[in-house]
Amino acid sequence: MNNSRNFSQRNQHAGYNRRPLLALLMVSLWLPSPAQATSPESETPRCEAYNQLRSPLFGDLHVHTAYSFDANSLGVRNLPPDAYRFARGEEVGLQPYNKDGTARRHVKLDRPLDFAAVTDHAELLGELHICQTPGAPGHNSMVCRIQRRWPLLAYFFVSSRMLNIEAPKRYSFCGEAGELCRAASSGPWQAIRDAAEGAYDRTSACTFTSFLAYEWSGGPGGNMTHRNVLFADERGPDLPISFIDAPNGPKLWKRLESECAKNNCRFMTIPHNTNLSNGLLFEPETPSAEDAKRRQEFEPIVEVMQHKGDSECRANAADELCGFEKLPFSRMEEQPFHFRWKQPVGLSFIRDILGDGLKREATLGVNPFRLGMISASDTHLATPGLVQERDFPGHGAGGDTSRTEVAAVPDSLDFNPGGLAGVWAEENSRESIWAALQRREVWSTSGPRIVVRFFGGFDYRDGMCQRETLATDGYKRGVPMGGELRARIGSATTPTFVVSALQDAGTEGSPGTPLDRLQIIKIWLQDGEVKEKVIDIARSPEPDDLDLATCAAPKSGSASLCAQWRDDDYNAAQSTLYYARVVEKPSCRWTGFLCAKADVDCSRSRTVPDDYEFCCEDETPKSIQERAVTSPIWIPVAH
Repeated sequence: MNNSRNFSQRNQHAGYNRRPLLALLMVSLWLPSPAQATSPESETPRCEAYNQLRSPLFGDLHVHTAYSFDANSLGVRNLPPDAYRFARGEEVGLQPYNKDGTARRHVKLDRPLDFAAVTDHAELLGELHICQTPGAPGHNSMVCRIQRRWPLLAYFFVSSRMLNIEAPKRYSFCGEAGELCRAASSGPWQAIRDAAEGAYDRTSACTFTSFLAYEWSGGPGGNMTHRNVLFADERGPDLPISFIDAPNGPKLWKRLESECAKNNCRFMTIPHNTNLSNGLLFEPETPSAEDAKRRQEFEPIVEVMQHKGDSECRANAADELCGFEKLPFSRMEEQPFHFRWKQPVGLSFIRDILGDGLKREATLGVNPFRLGMISASDTHLATPGLVQERDFPGHGAGGDTSRTEVAAVPDSLDFNPGGLAGVWAEENSRESIWAALQRREVWSTSGPRIVVRFFGGFDYRDGMCQRETLATDGYKRGVPMGGELRARIGSATTPTFVVSALQDAGTEGSPGTPLDRLQIIKIWLQDGEVKEKVIDIARSPEPDDLDLATCAAPKSGSASLCAQWRDDDYNAAQSTLYYARVVEKPSCRWTGFLCAKADVDCSRSRTVPDDYEFCCEDETPKSIQERAVTSPIWIPVAH
């Protein structure tokens, strides 16, 4: 059964992403009055814009500032307060800087974010502070002298010793057991805490939510096992726990448990760049039920996409959309020296990881990989949410501090602007957003603010897309994205799913791109083997109309799509999960915008400037199909 519907253009473009209150008005088709809500738990409202059936909020939970050693080495001067100002809609400057200290570039979001977190690296936090603090013990060490004179060289030099090896060690100027550098990190850590608290809107207007956070950046053998550590409120550990202090995930969780027991804090870890981990991120120390329970508790979500590529699924011929934003190298140490494609091994892509979770559940009784899906920017310019393809300034661009010119091509051609996290929350507060992350009612976007709902149930009525009670019925008769359906032998055993999506409304200067299709990805365990299938459940009938020569906003496609689909092939004896993917019509990638702006004529190759030779090469994509990916809905084996 496939009941699909396009929502009206009038309902689509009402400014949902400018304010939570306007969001409530725009999505009235999904969000009936609170009196109708029965499934979501009630809480005491703190915000004026409170909706028991939840509203869509967008944010960025992966942001670096000048407190991160690598960002600082690239000439970044913006600090955590600047990052939060930017997230709230203010302008900030970017490197390169003039001799008088003024920035040569300036950026500003066309729409503020609803929430954000600064996640500066715990590693080298104290070392950088020592190197930049005259009179501090170690300030005149060789490492610090190199850092001040040749910052990029210092970063590569230090990384090879402290980040990209199996047993990282601090430099001797850190003192016995690294205590001097740990102590030196207290100042920046307190500044990060103060910035998060200062940015949080505690009034009933609830215009912005900030989270205390940092990044734990493990890189054994050059393989990224990075995790962002997020805290529920202003309480956190006395000092951030780094890869040097706890060199793997289980040891990190143990240290965080100990610190949070002392300081009464709550935490989660969010793995990212599984595409660059060669499977190590999700390789358990001991494949046991205890390990599986801890992973499920401490890592409820995963980052699908960011500046350094997409991690949804391995590039394959069976699903053409899996070729989206794939890097041509499998470890960061190979960039920029890669010469041929190297396919990452093991559990490097989230679709493989989700399937492996079903296999482990069959043997351990617990699924360690119940992962919700979000995305982020991983900006190293202190610019959360700067994810538009048009006028992309890079996220680690500008070179070293000696540069005075603006680069024609602002970033590696392999990289992208990154994405955003979407959450369904009752209000824009730490409590509501944290609860949404914990229950996995979240989705990933590759940048556009696509709004998507995904429900699954065993007794949904036909025609849900045609009724204004879609959200009420979705919760009352089933579960939302991130939830679990329980099938019982002898009862209804044919699940039905509803996917409803609105295109990014955009702004007057940067309109959103219409939608192309809705898909459901089904993954199940059959005779011990993981199977998967991609099902198109709705598609716009209009042909693509992208013009790469001008990069004008596409006009074909649908402002909204909704479809109801029943899985008649479902087998209650097989553990199964489903997630939804919403795909836009083709639009210009940031590289395409550069080529169009430069008016490159590839028919006259001899006149193409050197910086723009990529415009005439097939290896660099010029167009893109942006998308949203929801958290899964799981159905364990029936009992």
